[in-house]
Amino acid sequence: MRTELASEPGDADRPNEDFASVGLPASGQGGSVVVLDGVTPPKGGTGCLHSVPWFTARLGGALTELTVSLPDAPLVDALSLAIARTSEAHAATCDLSHPRTPQATVVVARWTPATVEYLVLSDSALLLESPDGVVTPVLDDRLSLLPRSALATDALVDSTVRNKEGGFFTAAADPSVARRAVTGTVPRHEVRALTALTDGATRWVERFEEGDWTDCFHLVRKEGPQALVDRVRALERGDTARTFLGRSKTHDDATVVFVEF
Repeated sequence: MRTELASEPGDADRPNEDFASVGLPASGQGGSVVVLDGVTPPKGGTGCLHSVPWFTARLGGALTELTVSLPDAPLVDALSLAIARTSEAHAATCDLSHPRTPQATVVVARWTPATVEYLVLSDSALLLESPDGVVTPVLDDRLSLLPRSALATDALVDSTVRNKEGGFFTAAADPSVARRAVTGTVPRHEVRALTALTDGATRWVERFEEGDWTDCFHLVRKEGPQALVDRVRALERGDTARTFLGRSKTHDDATVVFVEF
């Protein structure tokens, strides 16, 4: 098995809000990948004493442990329990009902000798490659399908579409949000390799349009996760007219995990 991981903050002066792990049980019979993209809050209060990196470390750590220690539990249940554990860790000190309480996007993949399970919540991505080289993206596209008018201001997003029916969902303080995720299971023999990416890395496809998901996967397979991050950074620096970036931050935390069975 080959595993490679690269994660780089968008700003060297700020902590990386992404989380990534690869869990390989001692039995050698399977494993899991967990990738979270912490949601950077706007200026102002979040109702929480803790930082986004604190939250992603807690949630990611719990989710990594649960995907390995509870191999028979569906990924939805593992995420729900991980959110509950994380919420309990700061419910006594923080207002978890605040719309900007720390939260994250989620990608999880778990494999056994028989199956590959997956879960995607919000705008990070999972790419599955079949033995014949076909790349299938697993995406939660609810955020991208919202009209731009619904995303005009942070206040509008928080009051109308963030973690609301008809909007989009992230892992925050409510364990039931796990059931909103895109999930599935495929036979293990139908998956040769997989890649999980936060949206700081998916910019290569979704924002700069340098290639499609298959091209992206082949780049990671051939040159490694760091090569994709480096190419995104070069494109960001080159977009001085903000033709592609628009109002988005110039650099975002970018994480790529590659696993080949």
